[in-house]
Amino acid sequence: MIGKLYLIPTTLGDTEPLEVMPLSVKNVIEQLDYFIVENEKSARRFIKKIAPEKEQSSLRIMSLDKYAEEMETLNFLDVCLKGINIGLLSDAGVPAIADPGASMVKLAHQKNIQVVPLVGPSSILMAMMGSGMNGQNFAFNGYLPIDKSERKNAIKDLEKLSKDKNQSQIFIETPYRNEKMFTELKDTLTPITYLCIAADITLPTEYIKTMMVKDWKHQKPDLHKKPAIFIIQK
Repeated sequence: MIGKLYLIPTTLGDTEPLEVMPLSVKNVIEQLDYFIVENEKSARRFIKKIAPEKEQSSLRIMSLDKYAEEMETLNFLDVCLKGINIGLLSDAGVPAIADPGASMVKLAHQKNIQVVPLVGPSSILMAMMGSGMNGQNFAFNGYLPIDKSERKNAIKDLEKLSKDKNQSQIFIETPYRNEKMFTELKDTLTPITYLCIAADITLPTEYIKTMMVKDWKHQKPDLHKKPAIFIIQK
């Protein structure tokens, strides 16, 4: 029998895990000893928080960070071929969405290993849910270019695409550059384009607001170093 690959969600911040995800996540973690993670320290902290009775010494952690060798990661799922289940954890939110874990999921399919996604918080989907924009047709674009002129062109292209296809356009930014992004969006987008900003989702400081760009002109939401999602639609 081949083991399964469980895609295990984590919290989006310092919240109690069982406030934002079902008990089934805790039950699965308690049954697993092997984990593929983005960051070992944060993964151990999350596992201890959701399953405090689980012995940390029993954990077998494989790190899927930027320093991991590609050939090494190709062997991470070998335990499944021996009938052992394994869990894949993201640093925050759900695995394989805007996350390097997608490579492991692809590998699991290639090896005929069953993939089992578990329910948990996704900042992208929750922002889309709370935006009031088109949830029937939307696209996630990841990070926009860092170069100022390239980023401005990318914003204009996404605005045009949103109008031409009636498609909500979602993107993110490194938290310490959020306020700069907000300023550039106000300066680049047309006044009647809708902009949603969703920050600190699932946290006590959660902020989700959608307005036309012209109405954002004099707003100053506190976005500094906060995980945020931006959505536009014209």
